[in-house]
Amino acid sequence: MPHHGNEEEHGSSEDRRHAEQQENEPQKPVIHDHRKVDPKTGQARHPGQEHAAAADSGAEDSRSGDALSQAEDILNSVEVPAEESVAQGVDAAAAEELRNDLRRLQAEYVNYRKRVERDRAVAGEMAVIGVLNSLLPVLDDVDAARQHGDLADGPFAAIAAKLEAALKTYGLVRIDETGVEFDPTIHEALIQQPGTDIEIDTVSQVLRSGYKSGERVLRAAQVIVAVPA
Repeated sequence: MPHHGNEEEHGSSEDRRHAEQQENEPQKPVIHDHRKVDPKTGQARHPGQEHAAAADSGAEDSRSGDALSQAEDILNSVEVPAEESVAQGVDAAAAEELRNDLRRLQAEYVNYRKRVERDRAVAGEMAVIGVLNSLLPVLDDVDAARQHGDLADGPFAAIAAKLEAALKTYGLVRIDETGVEFDPTIHEALIQQPGTDIEIDTVSQVLRSGYKSGERVLRAAQVIVAVPA
């Protein structure tokens, strides 16, 4: 509603009407419970204790809040982020896989080295055997010349002795024993003859010497075997 006049006069009139309304309204009674006995519990009231209990309750709530906040701070400080935990797990798995790969690589290298050394030894042995086999006919000629008396003395006898000594250094062993039990792995029986006082097959004569290098038989000896009568 429009009004005319001074704003201050209008405000003061409003304040007076509000004050008059408050004076006309009935005053509500204020009840103070000064009873010394609690009507609900039947126990005596102690105003000082109530104030202390209220204060203790407030302090306990405050301490509870502080404890909760401290616990939360501790949990937050020791908590490991999920991404970092996953990264650590991945790093550990990768490290373990790398160690397993290194172990397999080491085992493969050891096996490879053993195989190379074994192949090298076999190759060297086969080379020596090849040389020895190529010289067996020369040794047969030396034996034949010795049996005919051509190597009793002289320079050729010295050369034959040096050749046989050199071949022994490479493991060459002659098979030319008589009076031993016949062994089909190192003897080749060309002739069998009944023998006296013979209980087992025995080598009585060597027709051509045999040779072996280590456990390998290069050539079996050709022999005459005496058998029990």
